[in-house]
Amino acid sequence: MEAADFMPDEADIASIKRNLAAYEARRASAYRQVRWRVPLFVGLVLVFVALVAWLFNMIADPHEQWVSTPHVFLYVIGFVAAILVYFQAIKPRSTLQQSFRKTLLPIIFGFIRDMRYQRDVTPNSFDRLPRETIGTFNNKRFDDIISGRYEGFPFELYEADLRQGAGKSGSIAFKGVVVAFETIVPFPGILVATRRSDVAVGFFRGIFASNMQELSCGVPELDAAYDFRTDNIEAARPLVSGRLAQALTWLGETWPDDPARIALNGSDGFLLLPQTKDFFELPDISVPLDYAKHVAPMIADMGAMLATAALVRKIGAKDEAAG
Repeated sequence: MEAADFMPDEADIASIKRNLAAYEARRASAYRQVRWRVPLFVGLVLVFVALVAWLFNMIADPHEQWVSTPHVFLYVIGFVAAILVYFQAIKPRSTLQQSFRKTLLPIIFGFIRDMRYQRDVTPNSFDRLPRETIGTFNNKRFDDIISGRYEGFPFELYEADLRQGAGKSGSIAFKGVVVAFETIVPFPGILVATRRSDVAVGFFRGIFASNMQELSCGVPELDAAYDFRTDNIEAARPLVSGRLAQALTWLGETWPDDPARIALNGSDGFLLLPQTKDFFELPDISVPLDYAKHVAPMIADMGAMLATAALVRKIGAKDEAAG
């Protein structure tokens, strides 16, 4: 798998750059707006608070003990108002960046058919993701969600942040990218492969211990690193010792920092790539958007993830079907 296999051709790159030029003009305008809106909006709030405080001092009796109380309320209200108007002042920035995603992402990812972009909603496939793959969590957040068709199969890709608890005492169940896709051959049950060090291990040994059986793939390195579990051990055994082991070996070389997790649930396949990186993050509007620096790496990342999912979905398929 090479990045050049899914990079746009010269005509698509020219189209992307034309749209970037239009975005650049809007970016410069939005940046100028934010530069004067922030000091103006916040400054007006501060002037109003100072004026009210001065008027109150003029009419209040300085010998009264309760005089300081209204000042405290005034300063608290002024502080809250300053925060609210600050976010209102920088609204052109967030509006522009969100518009960029909705307008340019379909052009940038030209190799994705029927592409759809969403944000901050629960992905359609998330409820079908086996919880054995991620463990327990009580807080969830989804950032960018992209769905469409790649090499003829439908997929849904999303950034997920799943946590148990809150604050410093909380733990991360999963943070990274999930690629959900339709498998070539449905698996008759659930099959998951997770790292033995994952938080899901404790979850396995608890609630699902009676439903899921553990098995090995026969490759010492993988058996030492991964926990394979299924509710259909007869159907899972040839996959775990065959294509799944091959895919995990390849994934270990492709995503070495924090190895991937894989789950099969009927006709649904899931590839989980733990990452702290925001794959679709744009630079601040104070930074000019550059194709080579900001856009091309985004295309390469997306292509690599989908090409990896295309490989994983062949688990369980016969050689002639997988081709």
